[in-house]
Amino acid sequence: MLNESEYIRKAEATRVRVLSEALPYIQQFAGRTVVVKYGGAAMKDSNLKDKVIRDVVFLACVGVRPVIVHGGGPEINSWLEKLDIEPQFKNGLRVTDAPTMDVVEMVLVGRVNKELVALLNRAGAKAVGLCGKDGDLIKARPQGQEGIGFVGEVSNVDVKLIETLVNSGYIPVVSSVAADETGQAYNINADTVAGEIAAALEAEKLILLTDTAGILQDYKDPSSLITKLNIQRSRQLIEDGVVAGGMIPKVSCCVRSLAQGVKAAHIIDGRIPHALLLEIFTDEGIGSMILASEYTY
Repeated sequence: MLNESEYIRKAEATRVRVLSEALPYIQQFAGRTVVVKYGGAAMKDSNLKDKVIRDVVFLACVGVRPVIVHGGGPEINSWLEKLDIEPQFKNGLRVTDAPTMDVVEMVLVGRVNKELVALLNRAGAKAVGLCGKDGDLIKARPQGQEGIGFVGEVSNVDVKLIETLVNSGYIPVVSSVAADETGQAYNINADTVAGEIAAALEAEKLILLTDTAGILQDYKDPSSLITKLNIQRSRQLIEDGVVAGGMIPKVSCCVRSLAQGVKAAHIIDGRIPHALLLEIFTDEGIGSMILASEYTY
């Protein structure tokens, strides 16, 4: 059994190894933009939330330029129930009539967004909260499916405001609410928003925090994690039904962002503490990394 001094020396040696392994990645990604879609358990669990916030602040401190995009489905549901509005879904999409849209905007823009901004600021960063309406950041259009109300998709992204903030040392925190040409607000899938913003920024990485280990060859077997793949294989996995259900829009938004110039897209398990740092700054990573073509990253 290790005595106290031996235990301390071993712990210090581990820290040094971790820092040494991270150094080349810190050097590689300093000055590069990383777009993080924040959601799932990492947003609901206060302990995980604290670790994600610390990870984002760490990224900013070592010279990476983080941009955060978030959803907030569980909190929307909670407020709908408080207001006696029954949450409804159709084909996996939230049915968003006018009263529901009011709640979505109130929760995402007025509560979740500002909470994240406050947490980042308290952790030592400088964060600014935005939605798609700010500076015409995102223009929306109807998603097109009947019976789902004000569910939108991205028609245009103008990242000048985000670039101004990032260049001034701020972390933009973007909620997935945007408006069309008439000013009508729309609820847009946060994964989609993150992918389109990453593409417009020509980001180094798009990272989706999820409640799964990543892309699995067998969804019942966590050990079947596919750690690295390209666009072609990603599309084939969707066609073959290996990627199914809620993973389809996540993988599809990664593929679309890569096709528009993003260097790498990652789907990682946000339930793992410090998942962001483990994926970016370690040799092994923890999730699935999708690249545009061959594995040359």
